[in-house]
Amino acid sequence: MGPRVVGGRPWSASAGSSKPVFELHCSISSSSATSIVRCAFGEVERLTRWLVLRDATDLAVGERTETASIATEATWLSPARDIVEPMTELAPLPENWSRAIAIVAHPDDLEYGAASAIARWTSQGKDIRYVLATKGETGIDSIAPEVAGPLRAEEQIASAAAVGVTSVEFLDHADGLVVNGIELRRDLVEAIRRHQPEVIIAYNYRERWSETGRWNHADHRELGRALPDATRAAANRWLFRDAGEPWSGVRWVAYSGSPHPTHATDVSAHLDAGIASLLCHKVYIEGLNNPRFDPAAFLRKSAAAVGPLMGVDLAVGFELVGA
Repeated sequence: MGPRVVGGRPWSASAGSSKPVFELHCSISSSSATSIVRCAFGEVERLTRWLVLRDATDLAVGERTETASIATEATWLSPARDIVEPMTELAPLPENWSRAIAIVAHPDDLEYGAASAIARWTSQGKDIRYVLATKGETGIDSIAPEVAGPLRAEEQIASAAAVGVTSVEFLDHADGLVVNGIELRRDLVEAIRRHQPEVIIAYNYRERWSETGRWNHADHRELGRALPDATRAAANRWLFRDAGEPWSGVRWVAYSGSPHPTHATDVSAHLDAGIASLLCHKVYIEGLNNPRFDPAAFLRKSAAAVGPLMGVDLAVGFELVGA
């Protein structure tokens, strides 16, 4: 999916060129040397033209913010011709389920977006439980792991409560050393069989946060990619026979933070709860040593970028992978 233009203003034509030059402020999920975007200058409510960006290679993409400011040459095209892959709108994430478990690597992984959706679902009466592979004990440079682990676990429990979740478990795998192997798969199978979810909520398993973004954390990649295999194994009665009765009721895994979302959830009425949930990670946020990081502004900006893709003010995107 190409960048979505959320604002901009035309400049005068460049010297010696008949092509107009635009300053574009984009919210992007992916980028390439040639990207197709839907755009409306002058008619905000009517997206009537298509724009092909060329030489859009100088993108300053943040690990989580996924925003960029681009100045480049552009060619206008009719929407009826020469369009190969127009931007796809995000479908609403199905909500015809009653129980989910959120399985992620670290305390705070869910709070960078998914928690706002979880607040919506718990307000609907859905049963949601958290399972974390680690306690995030090596995530704060200034605090020793034996101290940071319990602190971060406490913050996660408080964070979960802020969005209506009271069940929080830790598998106690080593932070930074999570491996997609038999040991992890068995632990995941046991959790899936015991909680019997219809849906699993997870975090970005892909290598990057965007096509040109920073490399994703190894624990996110290893755990995220282990989940479909664990879901299949949980349904096989002959695998991990000491890990409970088989469970085949998982319908899909929903990955938040993915650079390739397929669905989204309206969080317009629940973003404040998501912000409160992220703010519970006080020790971790302070340990980032980034005074410019504003959790509320970050979550609001991210949700505002996704919302219009499903026709609402604020939304969280998910990549759904069938079980």
